[in-house]
Amino acid sequence: MSRPTLRLYFRRLKALCLGRVAEIAPMLEDRSPRWVLFCALVVLLGCGFYGTSVGLWRSPVQSLYTGLKIPLLIFLTCAGNALLNGMLGQILGAGLGFRQTSVAIGLSFVTAACILGAFSPLTFFVLYNTPPLASAGQATGHSITLLTHVALIAYAGIMANVRLLSLLRHFAGARGPALATLLAWLGGNLLLGTQLSWVLRPFIGSPGLPVEFLRAEPLRGNFFEAVWAAIQRLL
Repeated sequence: MSRPTLRLYFRRLKALCLGRVAEIAPMLEDRSPRWVLFCALVVLLGCGFYGTSVGLWRSPVQSLYTGLKIPLLIFLTCAGNALLNGMLGQILGAGLGFRQTSVAIGLSFVTAACILGAFSPLTFFVLYNTPPLASAGQATGHSITLLTHVALIAYAGIMANVRLLSLLRHFAGARGPALATLLAWLGGNLLLGTQLSWVLRPFIGSPGLPVEFLRAEPLRGNFFEAVWAAIQRLL
């Protein structure tokens, strides 16, 4: 990419993070492969760097695996819900076509990747102050790590979607349909994203289990059971 093109794309990235509707709306019509590649690279770098901090509590190898899997989780969630989000947008009166909906959702994940990348120094600090794997408090350390990252990822996802509210109001022409669409997208992405994260586990790595890229029984249990068990261990 040329320097002028990169400067343009970084200005767009800033507009995304700040929620500037007048600058974001034209992005929905940009079909340039370079722009798509730039957005994919932002997700890979932001989520990948964040992912290394997630898995590092367990081991450096787990850190590498998680750095690869969090961007994969983002791409799969975006692709898996593309049709559903498009239909919800049409039904709820968002004023966006199927392609525009997919682009808008993709841009929200780019924003989430920026937020997660910015959280990385914080997560390394949490890692430094969490009971390590070799200590007697390893179960507590695992629970703290799990719940911290669940909260941070949820925050990044919610804030990225909230940035879409002004954009949806711009196209829908009213707050009601825009808010309904946003909540529907949030719910769909939450349900698919949490289940995909369970299938793609481990991200942190349980103390009593080996370091693996994927577990042998991906459909055994679910995400919400794991979160509830982590909460109970801390109570």
